[in-house]
Amino acid sequence: MKWLLRYSFLLVIAACIVFFSFWNPVFLSAGNQMNILEGSAILLIVALGMTLVVAMGGIDLSVGIALDFGAAFAVVALKEYDAAWYVAILAGIVGGCLIGLLNAVLIVWLNVSAFMATLGTFFIGSSVQRIFTNGGGPISHRRMPQEYRDLAVGDFGGVPTEVLIAGFVLILYFIFLERSILGKRIHAIGLQPTAALIAGVEVKKIIFASFIIAGATCAIGGLIASANIRMFTPLSGFSYLLDAIAAVFIGASMHPRGRPNVMGTLVGVLFLGILANGLNLMGLNFNTKDALSGVILVLALAFAIGQRRLTSLRKGQT
Repeated sequence: MKWLLRYSFLLVIAACIVFFSFWNPVFLSAGNQMNILEGSAILLIVALGMTLVVAMGGIDLSVGIALDFGAAFAVVALKEYDAAWYVAILAGIVGGCLIGLLNAVLIVWLNVSAFMATLGTFFIGSSVQRIFTNGGGPISHRRMPQEYRDLAVGDFGGVPTEVLIAGFVLILYFIFLERSILGKRIHAIGLQPTAALIAGVEVKKIIFASFIIAGATCAIGGLIASANIRMFTPLSGFSYLLDAIAAVFIGASMHPRGRPNVMGTLVGVLFLGILANGLNLMGLNFNTKDALSGVILVLALAFAIGQRRLTSLRKGQT
């Protein structure tokens, strides 16, 4: 019974896999499974940046803007300045860092709440994109260097490059957030910031650096997105915001103490990817698919939170 409670959300995912595979046998094909991984790569990268911020007790509503700036800086560097592909990658990461830096300054130096600061950054970043593109028109670059294009369309040993990049970022985040001393301090800030400060943790410096790291992480997603479609599309990063938040809180709901964690976020992203892919294979129209996806997500979250509370009650009774 304890095993059932602990892994109940994974059983929900397994049930979805069984249902979709019976509905359409193509779902379990190797090609479709790789499609799920490819489709989830950018979301995983953005969700990991969100995980860092939420673990610290904050929220980042500007992750999509950091993604957009990463794509914009890279595409402009390639198209307008004829930069080398690796210079464009660095430029994109700098673009994401600037968004993180703005958040950090507002939160740490001006004492604005994370919600209001990142919401303000979202509006500022959205406006800058519209102004720069004369109302929101895309910036295309059909002659991208192949090395840059390979960020999205390349492969290594049959594994798509974007999946490898997402996997590499996942490993780095796991080591950083779950196994390092700095990661433990980040969790401590998220749990008890005052106690962490008294214990000698440099709370402001860690918060400042964490928002910049989160911005840089999301920019990597922007690099992949722009390499895939060979253009920068203003405000395209907004579509990842709600899914990233959902993935982080799905992962947190699975944790015994309800804490954001890297592996839980991975499970959340894969769940969303499986759900989207399975519903697409069912051939549902756009509105029906979104409504059903929302219902399944809410039920799955309620189930996961309920089983965690039940587990806590049983521990309290023993």
